[in-house]
Amino acid sequence: MSILIKNGRIITAADDYVADIFIEGETISAIGKNLPVQADTVIDATGKLVFPGGIDPHVHLAMPFMGTFSSDTHETGTRAALFGGTTTVIDFVLQKQGQSLKDALADWNSRARGTTVGDYSFHIAVTDFNEDTKAEIKVMVEEEGITSFKTFMAYKGALMIDDRQMIGLMQEVKKQGGMVTVHATNGDVIDYLTAKHRSEGKLTPLYHYLSQPEVTEAEASGRFSDMADYTGCPGYIVHMTCEGALNAVRHATRRNQKVFVETCIQYLVLDASLYEQNFEGAKWVMSPPLREKKDQQSLWAGINQGLVQVVATDHCPFMWEQKLMGRMISRKFRTGIQPSKIGWNCSTARGFTKATSR
Repeated sequence: MSILIKNGRIITAADDYVADIFIEGETISAIGKNLPVQADTVIDATGKLVFPGGIDPHVHLAMPFMGTFSSDTHETGTRAALFGGTTTVIDFVLQKQGQSLKDALADWNSRARGTTVGDYSFHIAVTDFNEDTKAEIKVMVEEEGITSFKTFMAYKGALMIDDRQMIGLMQEVKKQGGMVTVHATNGDVIDYLTAKHRSEGKLTPLYHYLSQPEVTEAEASGRFSDMADYTGCPGYIVHMTCEGALNAVRHATRRNQKVFVETCIQYLVLDASLYEQNFEGAKWVMSPPLREKKDQQSLWAGINQGLVQVVATDHCPFMWEQKLMGRMISRKFRTGIQPSKIGWNCSTARGFTKATSR
């Protein structure tokens, strides 16, 4: 099967020009003006942009959470990505407490293998760093080809690791030539504010936002940058949302440190005013939450300045029917019934709904 794409405006990382592209099988075999070739299919791309397939480095497909799964499977998620021009996604394997990295990877592979319709790879989230996990880092890099290891500075009791574990992981990952990525928010402060708002009966989506103020992300981003600098481990902050966190990275550049930063489309175009809609605001609940207009401006400036290198999606969708389960949790809190009595683990639910982003 061969395809000839004619007269398209070809956009690459370095060039911008009009030419033809000849594809044989799955390989681009020639690019040039008026290519003298015969093809099974000819596409006239006059007036259109032709660019390489996108890579979304942050998705959560069929992710188990709160007794359910994110609503896109590896098949539907990669199919939707292809329709949008994204040909590769990088999913996150989430290690459970007491579980080996090998078993966690096998769990994710069991859902992905043979079902995806686009290219995919994995990061692996280390949530239980110990001597056994430490020994597996080398195996993940050398045998499985996984070189990025995610950490959480929030979600205590489920995903969060402490600074001692973070330092140990960074030292081992650096030794093996990998990178540590991070969900950088201060879990202790968030847990305190969440409990405070729950005790006051403040359970609407607005309090999801108010339980995670900008300072929680700014502090954690600075602390992560300091630990990465101390260990010499390459560091990458996922889904950055706010000016304060970006300023922490800007400060790190003063010591000639390079911290890689990812933001997401939603943080560039939406803001926290969407939470002021009673439970309707749950449609936009994610962690970290949407921020203010001034944070959008800072993130766009960070992209232009080269402080933000990556724009991803953090695609982790839940259907509205799944979101409505959060309304039930909210009602149970108001009536004094413990969430554990209704079959939910609410340690990361923020008291009223499931997060749509990690």
